[in-house]
Amino acid sequence: MMNLKRILRVSISRSLLIFSLALMPFSLLAATPLDINTATVVQLAAVMSGVGEKKAEAIVAYREAHGGFNSIEELSNVKGIGSALLERNKVLLQVGNEKSSE
Repeated sequence: MMNLKRILRVSISRSLLIFSLALMPFSLLAATPLDINTATVVQLAAVMSGVGEKKAEAIVAYREAHGGFNSIEELSNVKGIGSALLERNKVLLQVGNEKSSE
């Protein structure tokens, strides 16, 4: 029962994300890497290869605990983010000018 609830929750959140992304011009998405200091859990999980909800939550928790990221490489300090996963996603990510104060 718990698995079914989780599958349903993930399916709904991903469907909503896909719907919202469909409303945006594709060229805007392709030209703008995801800012890891402002991205939501849903955005991180959708954009990053090999990152699901749990790892995305860990990224946001790390960001909130440490005041944001200074570099993309700092993602390797997050549990579950190794060098291979980081390399695979580097081109999809950026660090904005200002660190998040969340």
